[in-house]
Amino acid sequence: MSADELAELVGHRFPGGTRVIEHWENFLLTDCTGRDQLPDHLVHPVALFHVPIQGVGTTIGELFALGKVEGAGSVGLDGYDWEYFQPLREDVEYRFDGGVVETERCTTGSGKTFDRFVFSVELSTPDGEIAARITNHWRLRR
Repeated sequence: MSADELAELVGHRFPGGTRVIEHWENFLLTDCTGRDQLPDHLVHPVALFHVPIQGVGTTIGELFALGKVEGAGSVGLDGYDWEYFQPLREDVEYRFDGGVVETERCTTGSGKTFDRFVFSVELSTPDGEIAARITNHWRLRR
């Protein structure tokens, strides 16, 4: 991928959509962390690793294809920001919208090239209020 093609990814929008985090899913995700279930049907934060990607109507494979990389060995997680504006709850139909917000071609001190690939997804309540925003920072190895 050329630097120009990389730059053109900024502004790419995902299809968007709606998704419910059901009780069984939240139960299993929470159980995987070795923690007790949260009270009042609160969703465990670990759900924000995969639910927003599914909610905007894309997949990890499609994100890899967008960045023109192949396989998990080509992508590193440089960080993620999770902003909560209100608690997330089970059985609520959230709206998901997002896209690519930043890209950058980088060169390490040893001359290796990688690309920063940043995408963000907002989760909105049925009333249209933003409930959360995730921003993932990926390193695409070239």
